[in-house]
Amino acid sequence: MTALSWGGIARLGLVQAALGAIVVLTTSTLNRVMVVELALPALLPGLLVALHYLVQVARPRMGFGSDVGGRRTPWIVGGMAVLAAGGLLAALATAWMASHPGAGIALAFLGFSLVGLGVSAAGTSLLVMLARRVPEGRRAGAATLVWMMMIAGFAVTAGLAGQWLDPYSPQRLVAVTAAVCVLAFGLACVALRGLEGAPSTEAAAPAAAKPDFRQALAQVWAEPVARRFTVFVFVSMLAFSAQDLILEPFAGTVFGYTPGASTQLSGVQHGGVLAGMLLVALAGAIGARCQRHPVLRHAGSLRGWTVGGCLASALALLGLTGAGLQGAGWPLAATVFALGAANGAFSIGAIGSMMRLASEGRHAREGVRMGLWGAAQAVAFGLGGLVGTGASDLARWFIASPGVAYATVFAFEALIFLLSAVLAWRISAPPAAPSASRPALFSHHRQLS
Repeated sequence: MTALSWGGIARLGLVQAALGAIVVLTTSTLNRVMVVELALPALLPGLLVALHYLVQVARPRMGFGSDVGGRRTPWIVGGMAVLAAGGLLAALATAWMASHPGAGIALAFLGFSLVGLGVSAAGTSLLVMLARRVPEGRRAGAATLVWMMMIAGFAVTAGLAGQWLDPYSPQRLVAVTAAVCVLAFGLACVALRGLEGAPSTEAAAPAAAKPDFRQALAQVWAEPVARRFTVFVFVSMLAFSAQDLILEPFAGTVFGYTPGASTQLSGVQHGGVLAGMLLVALAGAIGARCQRHPVLRHAGSLRGWTVGGCLASALALLGLTGAGLQGAGWPLAATVFALGAANGAFSIGAIGSMMRLASEGRHAREGVRMGLWGAAQAVAFGLGGLVGTGASDLARWFIASPGVAYATVFAFEALIFLLSAVLAWRISAPPAAPSASRPALFSHHRQLS
């Protein structure tokens, strides 16, 4: 199997951008329309977004299907089709809520379920293709490029759709969503054309020799590295997502930021995320080019950036703890930028490590392994918002000072990131008995590199 060139990696990035374009419309734009234009309770879009995460527990099953077939492209294309259909149904449902709320809400639950299933099928197989086709030295750069293109998809779609939706009408909402879904699906199909090539050799094995999904999942869960990495993904993504929904309310309550100023603060954080991603990509390139240098060759260590990013995220959250305790006068923007940079570095380190570990362990289980980690991430994201907002409400209930209450929550999240760093440090591969047909993939001392 030939390695992907940077052009091929960029084409997968276009697919990720197309995926992100539909997701941002359903989880952000439709959210706002339900709450503002339709004056519905904010709990409704919250439940719908949580549902789209919940159904992503199907990711391991989707990955198993692509393992059995030996090809990822049909699952990516099929997933994008389901995602586009779900996005369009969600928009139709939102427009319908204005005249028939009950029927519209019921249709929205179906639409958001399809969105989650589409993301599961397309996203899991896309990551497996990256894991199998990107060589070791390019993984940090590949992860950065693909995720930056996804963020670009978010930004471009949000900007253009925002212009096209004014002046708002239900018909315009459906038309804009349909246009985005069709364009995104077409872009993904064009980007994938001829990219994967012939089916992998695993597909040629007799069907009778392949275990069913439950056996495959049990085999992957029995691998110590896969199991530990699943726990790490869940814990770290819980910490990563828990601060998302409380940062802007914190800035408004404790520092008196206006809605516009708090939105700009969110932009500062995203700028930090981008800087952290680029830093890891640059370090990976330096490490790949300086293999003979005793120090620089370790610059691109994915394990090091994963652990270091978790530790730096914990330090930045402790900085926000200090901001809550001190209040006015604290360099809040600089602290938030540092948190974003640490989150970005940790994310790329973790994604690059995921790409490497997906191909290690039992043969032909890359899809199940990647699906398991994707499901852990989705569940953590779904719970993270609830944990962060619930903990802040609870702290403010018992603590009179809002600043101290928020500081308590940020300190708790810092502890979760410290636990994540410990989990990442301890991930190592167990010994495996070499076979005559295939070299051992694991050695006792091999770790996240």
